[in-house]
Amino acid sequence: MSELPVGLWGYLILLAMALVFHEPWRWLGVFLGRDLDVNSPLFAWVRAVATALIAALIMRLTLFPAGALGQIPVGVRVAAFAVGLAVFYWRRSLAPGVAAGALTLVAGALVIGT
Repeated sequence: MSELPVGLWGYLILLAMALVFHEPWRWLGVFLGRDLDVNSPLFAWVRAVATALIAALIMRLTLFPAGALGQIPVGVRVAAFAVGLAVFYWRRSLAPGVAAGALTLVAGALVIGT
């Protein structure tokens, strides 16, 4: 049997640990959630909380970014958010909205020179 490179063992151990610690919880969730009604008031509340958390994260990244995103002027970040939101509602699809917002952010950063 050939030996693996030294650095590869760490990745294999990390992968094995991720599977051992993640998969049982995933399968337990599948087992316990098989009879849940996705139209119940509980699920409506969970969707509302998840949506609020995502909205808060997007606003935080737009208005109070950390790292390299903080170097881009707030006007460019707000414009990218607005373009992404407009494309999302126009196409009714998440991927084009995210792509349009990201492209607007990159283009604005290049034009400004940051």
